[in-house]
Amino acid sequence: MIKLHENGAYLKDGLTLVAPEALPADQKAAAADATMAWGILSAHNHSGKTDALQLKFDAMASHDITYVGIVQTARASGLEKFPLPYVLTNCHNSLCAVGGTINEDDHLFGLSAAQKYGGEYVPAHQAVIHQYMRECYAGCGKMILGSDSHTRYGALGTMAIGEGGPELVKQLLNRAYDIARPAVVGVYLSGSPRPGVGPQDVALALIGATFATGFVKNCVLEFVGPDIRNLSVEYRCGIDVMTTETTCLSSIWATDSKVEEYLTMHGRPGDYKPMAPGALAWYDKVVEIDLDKVVPMIALPFHPSNVFKVEDLCQNPGDILRMVEMAGRDQMSNPGFTLTDKVKNGKLYVDQGVIAGCAGGTYENICAAADVLRGGSIGAEAFALSVYPSSQPVFLELMKNGRMAWLMEAGATIRTAFCGPCFGAGDVPANNCLSIRHSTRNFPNREGSKPSGGQIASVALMDARSIAATAANGGVLTPATAWEGSFTTPKYYFDGSVYQNRVYHGVGQPKAEMPLRFGPNIADWPAMQPLPEHLMLKVCSYITDAVTTTDELIPSGETSSYRSNPMKLAEFALSRKDPAYVGKAKAVAALEKARLKGAALETLGEGLDKAIGAVRANKRFAAVSAENCGIGSLVYAKKPGDGSAREQAASCQKVLGGWANIANEYATKRYRSTLIN
Repeated sequence: MIKLHENGAYLKDGLTLVAPEALPADQKAAAADATMAWGILSAHNHSGKTDALQLKFDAMASHDITYVGIVQTARASGLEKFPLPYVLTNCHNSLCAVGGTINEDDHLFGLSAAQKYGGEYVPAHQAVIHQYMRECYAGCGKMILGSDSHTRYGALGTMAIGEGGPELVKQLLNRAYDIARPAVVGVYLSGSPRPGVGPQDVALALIGATFATGFVKNCVLEFVGPDIRNLSVEYRCGIDVMTTETTCLSSIWATDSKVEEYLTMHGRPGDYKPMAPGALAWYDKVVEIDLDKVVPMIALPFHPSNVFKVEDLCQNPGDILRMVEMAGRDQMSNPGFTLTDKVKNGKLYVDQGVIAGCAGGTYENICAAADVLRGGSIGAEAFALSVYPSSQPVFLELMKNGRMAWLMEAGATIRTAFCGPCFGAGDVPANNCLSIRHSTRNFPNREGSKPSGGQIASVALMDARSIAATAANGGVLTPATAWEGSFTTPKYYFDGSVYQNRVYHGVGQPKAEMPLRFGPNIADWPAMQPLPEHLMLKVCSYITDAVTTTDELIPSGETSSYRSNPMKLAEFALSRKDPAYVGKAKAVAALEKARLKGAALETLGEGLDKAIGAVRANKRFAAVSAENCGIGSLVYAKKPGDGSAREQAASCQKVLGGWANIANEYATKRYRSTLIN
């Protein structure tokens, strides 16, 4: 199914992989410059160097968990207008789950920012961020930066990167995105997927093969090979958006007439150009995927890389679930977590299905699910199925061609475009339930449960086709390849009138006289002290898990409603991983406040007198005093930062008085960048 080539390979004429030893070594440098990735990077590089890049992007996108903080930071730094197209979407905090009006207050702030600074504003329920950017902005040879980790438009010829908000602020201030030239990994596709195998199956197989070893970490994935032609554009997008979970930096695909048709259908024929690597291209590593051999896959809790074949799980659910159950108990430090109780008479029963977001809610995925469920029923027991089309134009077309009716008649509930099921703010299952989802992540709490409150649910990732097959089978886990029908996906017709009538299009038309509209929860950053000459740091959280996700550093879900108020949001920092952290960090911050008021270090308590005495015993630090030594907290974790681009995972530590992290390594570049920024 998947082969990994650690030593790289050449690609000749876009068709044939050639082993590195088959060609003279002196050809490698020129061949490395012949990749599509380098062609795009070099065109956007402003450093004049080939190893240290300074990139400026063609457009940016943010959603309503991140754009308030980005605009506030840029505004405090002198922002007068958006210097590039900047799209503000409202697909994450579309529901007023907590805090009264604060979500809608932020939305009005976003609209006023688009008006004042010249941006584009997409109201709530119109589109999820990445579907809108596919439909309206992605194009061949472009680069797009987004404050969401799944910013990926490679299948449309765009190199897109998901980063923490401070990197977008730098672009708004005409600063560059600084990065060393990344390695490029060729992903060579051959064959054609069998019926019932969807893009999520291919993506999970890729993630399972590469994540644990860091095989493609911080690299650009370049999808090549003649058999890309066997995949529709939406199928390619469905694989592409999940490449984030491999920890790669970005992605790019060869383009063809199908991409041209997609862009033309969306009213942008000028954004197409054929893209392919040069006659001889060099890839630092290679991933070969035989599409003929991919089967329905499932990522069990609590990571997209925890991948198994659905068929294997169906044949041996007890042993596999017992293994996952033990790992989950250890990860959550909760002996009550169970999965094996879902097995009855040798069959695995799930409690909920969800098809949603930038990965699952696309037109073809929903049409395929409708085919499977047409004329059937999901049953009147506990199992429930929810479907979220990724945009209003997609929703509209599914209504016109009747596929939405098929799903509703079978018992599925239909929602508007919303990312909630991907981050724990929509369709929260009941305690001890297992949800199967065609979405992006299945980290702990990504379904909305609160283990610290005795609530534990879990998510497994699957393709929409197998979710529908499971739904048709009353919640008994079933691969779509076991379904005997045929898929009838009708042609898609994009209707842009939805956006023409509802989206605020103000790019390049700033209205400086317009005031920003503030809600009572929108707060400026608390005062920050400059970095002093010396630091005395106290460890306030010590995390020994193999990987720590950004969701564990700051929970997603309803707590994200406070994202526009740094101090309120910080109250939730590490709350589901180390509930004592906030109190410990505040205690250290109180010492720093006392120091700034003139108190001597040795008089502050908390063992500082002993620590300062030990420091001053070293002649190099004899002059350490309250005037030149700050006091702060730090967090230790083996490998933090896997997952979301939300900069709050770092900023919440900062506003609580954090000065440092200690880590063996960082799971992603974006988390490390956010800490620095």
